[in-house]
Amino acid sequence: EVQLVESGGGLVQPGGSLRLSCAASGFNFSSYTMSWVRQAPGKGLEWVSSINSGGGTTIYVDSVKGRFTISGDNAKNTLYLQMNSLKPEDTAVYYCATLYLTWNWGQGTHVTVSS
Repeated sequence: EVQLVESGGGLVQPGGSLRLSCAASGFNFSSYTMSWVRQAPGKGLEWVSSINSGGGTTIYVDSVKGRFTISGDNAKNTLYLQMNSLKPEDTAVYYCATLYLTWNWGQGTHVTVSS
């Protein structure tokens, strides 16, 4: 059974930083592209970033380029999202996701950027 468990969210002031984690199990983590997706209050899902199975390729939505960094630790089966220079518009529930047989999602972690 695939399990994705996000953590690391919280309340942060504008300009602050957070690091999200996603602990993965039930599949060969190092062999699959992993992604972060977010949903702001009252809005639809927005893809944020992905990292390929080898970790050599990362892509980002324009709104987070230069501020967010996706990475993975194959030894720990964990995906990360380092978020710097946070803005109020980054407020959302953040999910990690992977396409293994079907789309798999975690339960999400809440990020609130507010003064």
